[in-house]
Amino acid sequence: MFIGALRLVLQLPESHSLKDKRQVVRSLLARARNDFSVAAAEVGDTERWQTAELGFACVSNNATHAGEIIDAVIRFVEGTRPDLDVLDIERDINTL
Repeated sequence: MFIGALRLVLQLPESHSLKDKRQVVRSLLARARNDFSVAAAEVGDTERWQTAELGFACVSNNATHAGEIIDAVIRFVEGTRPDLDVLDIERDINTL
């Protein structure tokens, strides 16, 4: 079994309140869950309104497939939200 993990740190320059941030974060997480069948959550910086730290995970029987899913999530976030700046990406594929 292979586990793909992704941590994205995003800057939300147009966010002017926690309400603005949560709207963006909820939308990204829901679409990633639906489109890629990944587990997704806000994992840090929950009280900072212009920074979001998001975590994604997937399980597969193939390391290549797990990596492809994680890469697709990265492309999805960068492609659908060009107004957000990606500050950091951590990507890992582990076996269990």
